[in-house]
Amino acid sequence: MSLASRTRLQVLGAAFLFSTGGAAIKSADFTSWQVAGFRSGVAALAVWAFLPAARELRRGRIGITILVALAYAATLILFVLANKLTTAANTIFLQSTAPLYILLLGPVVLKERITARDLLFMLVVAVGMAFFFLGRQQSFATAPDPARGNLFAIGSGVAYALMLVGLRWMGTQGGSPAAAVGLGNLFAFLIALPLALPVAGHAAVDWAVILYLGVFQIGVAYALLTRAIPHIPAFETSLLLFVEPALNPLLAWAVHGEYPGTGALMGGAIILSATGTKAWWDSRWSNRPQAPYRPIV
Repeated sequence: MSLASRTRLQVLGAAFLFSTGGAAIKSADFTSWQVAGFRSGVAALAVWAFLPAARELRRGRIGITILVALAYAATLILFVLANKLTTAANTIFLQSTAPLYILLLGPVVLKERITARDLLFMLVVAVGMAFFFLGRQQSFATAPDPARGNLFAIGSGVAYALMLVGLRWMGTQGGSPAAAVGLGNLFAFLIALPLALPVAGHAAVDWAVILYLGVFQIGVAYALLTRAIPHIPAFETSLLLFVEPALNPLLAWAVHGEYPGTGALMGGAIILSATGTKAWWDSRWSNRPQAPYRPIV
């Protein structure tokens, strides 16, 4: 198998593992804070084991690494809180609005100007988001409070955008993104721990889900993605990773019977289509460096 084929399979493998997050989180009979905390605690150990760069805190770059790690920790926690309250589809689609917030933050943090094309993208994404709040939200046993969960999902998208902007800024300062990922999981564990205790009476299968989420859904997925990224164009990586938001709702439907609803499906289709189109357009016509879509939860 050629290097190009192997790296594409690694990206697809990472996307598949990322996509199992929604269904797996809903499968564990833990509270939101317990899932968020224990998943990230296991993930921190897995990331440090699989990615040597995650154990390297570069001198003079500790401040920016901590800030990015805190944004990542917020993303991880809000993602779990959202998944426990709304459908997996709503969670991943609303988190995928992160590029909208990146554009809004760009002029302030990265000194990147907003173009007319960017404004059109913002408008389309805003229309897509509106579909999630039209009409009555259908609830399920695994999605008991969709309205509140949708707000957590939007918060996860904002935190995700802050993380991506921070990673881009970190890249200009010589920081280590892998270190931010490992530290972010540690922070998420420490933040969630007080609300995750006490823990008693849970079945072995619940702990098995936590181990899967930390080791495979985060740790192995990041290891595959990190190895593949240097050998494949960023735009192609972003397209392959679109497997994640496409599969995530399907897996939740297959495992838990969650039907996203027409509004969520239409809104998700609009958001993902707009993001994919913008990534293609920027890759072809813009000289400004773009942050590809990279699921991180």
